[in-house]
Amino acid sequence: MSGEQELVARAARGDVDAFSKLYEQNFDRVYRYLYVRLGNEAESEDITQEVFAKVLEVISSFQWRDVPFASWLFRIAHNKMIDHIRKEKKIERVDSEETVLSLDDPDPADMAEQNLQLEKVRHNIGRLSPAQREVIWLRFGAGLTTTEVASALGKSTGTVKALQYNGIVALRKMMEIHA
Repeated sequence: MSGEQELVARAARGDVDAFSKLYEQNFDRVYRYLYVRLGNEAESEDITQEVFAKVLEVISSFQWRDVPFASWLFRIAHNKMIDHIRKEKKIERVDSEETVLSLDDPDPADMAEQNLQLEKVRHNIGRLSPAQREVIWLRFGAGLTTTEVASALGKSTGTVKALQYNGIVALRKMMEIHA
């Protein structure tokens, strides 16, 4: 049994320390995935907490099916996000978030340029096909491997690689056109 399997098995039996470790290992990745999709810190934090509350509720029913725990976790995160979007009657939106500067931050002009570039990337990702968007968000927003993305989306790794490649090519073209 792998370390992750042992940790999940312990959490499923009610071991609080094991669940805490799973939470610590995966919180940032789930949050980043949701933040990239929603563009709102508070909503992303709230939904991330809902994801882990749901995981805590149903982890005892988790069964290994030759896929990583992260795939199951991100399927829950995806479903929670979709529920939230439907509930709020939102259509893929991007909110501009104010950036708080500290004394150690780089030049404000550089940061403004960086934020503008990030907004362009987000906008153009929104123009990709839904499947390409999802793969890009999971791969680069959440930092999942190709295998984890494939199992989270119920697709083959070849399909995920093709969607990622085509999405990046399309994104590059959009960025060049709007440069």
